[in-house]
Amino acid sequence: MDLIATIEDLIKFRTETGNEAEIKKAAEYIKQKFSGTSAKAEIFQTTASPVIFIRNTESLDFDAVVLGHIDVVPAADEMFVPKTENGKMFGRGTLDMKSFAAVAINSMLYVVEHKLPIKFGVILSTDEEKGSKSTESFMEAYPQISAKIVLDNDVGGDITKIVSKCKNPVFVKITAQGNAAHGSTPWDGIDANEILFKTWENIRKIYPYYAKNLPQPQNTWFDTVHFATIAGGKVSNIISDYAEALLDFRLTENSSVDNLRKNLDKCMEQGASYRIVSESTPVVMDENNSDILNYKAFAENIMGKNIEFEHIGGATDSRAFAVKGSVVIMHSGTGEGMHADGEYVEIESVKQIADIQIKFLEYLANKNSGGKI
Repeated sequence: MDLIATIEDLIKFRTETGNEAEIKKAAEYIKQKFSGTSAKAEIFQTTASPVIFIRNTESLDFDAVVLGHIDVVPAADEMFVPKTENGKMFGRGTLDMKSFAAVAINSMLYVVEHKLPIKFGVILSTDEEKGSKSTESFMEAYPQISAKIVLDNDVGGDITKIVSKCKNPVFVKITAQGNAAHGSTPWDGIDANEILFKTWENIRKIYPYYAKNLPQPQNTWFDTVHFATIAGGKVSNIISDYAEALLDFRLTENSSVDNLRKNLDKCMEQGASYRIVSESTPVVMDENNSDILNYKAFAENIMGKNIEFEHIGGATDSRAFAVKGSVVIMHSGTGEGMHADGEYVEIESVKQIADIQIKFLEYLANKNSGGKI
């Protein structure tokens, strides 16, 4: 398979989350890659967004799975025309994460062409940028699915880092109820905006505010929150009787949702209440796990560089497998501009991820066969 050409083809599909026509075309393109091979490629769909499920076995008990997505955040037309300059490919999805969806396709083709004795699967969702409901539906439809190893390339930015920890994203909606009154007589009403602001101040006493123009913490492995959306009031001359905010908490494995609830209970002003909209689980891996260390050694040998472990605040869909006991190896290529203009990936890093992934799959197959391949 021509890896670079496949990436360019995928970039050209305008698979912004929710653009179902383009997503369907991209899914069919990927499915056709396996036409005439022994791999089983299907497009699973119970919701508006499909999941592309490829495997070389009828079993749902995999030795290894690659997890990823092909949807992207919105971008200008020109970002769906891939351009290569100075060893970098520019375009929407080059880093997040169509390049690595192509790597997964390449890995599956290698496995089936070389008949590696390994139960291998590729799962690509199409709405990851807006919550991965398709992945949730897929996992519910296949409750028995499991994988010893999950290769997760959706942690992008630096090929010299393997992510060993991801935080738990918890989204909380706060609402404030007041009493409307004319803006000229605030003593006749109760301002819901003020209730929300005071509640906000209480939360900030527990979870401080950080910003680029403020002193930077040396160690960032602690709980954080940002106020994602805020709304209150309808017109300028009426005291608001309702206000709401959506908060994005990121919790480490040393914290818990129960502890978050206790903190929020203490922060609510009279008239304010909260609801946990969604919660997940942190992904935390043992850096001394033998499979992770073997992967790391293969990567260092191929790259000719040392690799370090790092912790990130972002979430990952691989948590759906981590809670089942899978070893998750979170490693991606190098690039910048994820979700921004000028997004790019370093082409050499993509080729290296492809080589590392194949080398690791050969290692797993060799382990399965008792060292006979």
